[in-house]
Amino acid sequence: MIEGVGIDNVEVERMTKLLSRNNHFRDKVFTLLEIEYCTKQANSAQSFAARFAAKEAFSKALGTGFIGDLEFSQIEVCTDTLGKPFISLSGEAKSIIEKTGIIKMHLSLTHSGTIASAIVILEK
Repeated sequence: MIEGVGIDNVEVERMTKLLSRNNHFRDKVFTLLEIEYCTKQANSAQSFAARFAAKEAFSKALGTGFIGDLEFSQIEVCTDTLGKPFISLSGEAKSIIEKTGIIKMHLSLTHSGTIASAIVILEK
């Protein structure tokens, strides 16, 4: 049964500007694995934007947004051996999912030259 759906779009240019200022934003929002993955991509800003959109979409699917102790870095976007993205959780994010009985999380990412988008579906 679907428990929640979230979607988000991020402008790649906005992400480029945020990343160019200093590493504070990057290091606060993204995990080391995400940073490693994104910086290896031809257009790293697109990859960072897609992962940021996924984190926002996840919080929307929860129906809570970022409240309490929920932090961006607790929501990690990973890829399997075929390149399919999935979400790995830690901290408060993991605790919320366990408390609400979510058993499956679906993630889809897409991006063009200017926009990155993500959709998250949570199932009970």
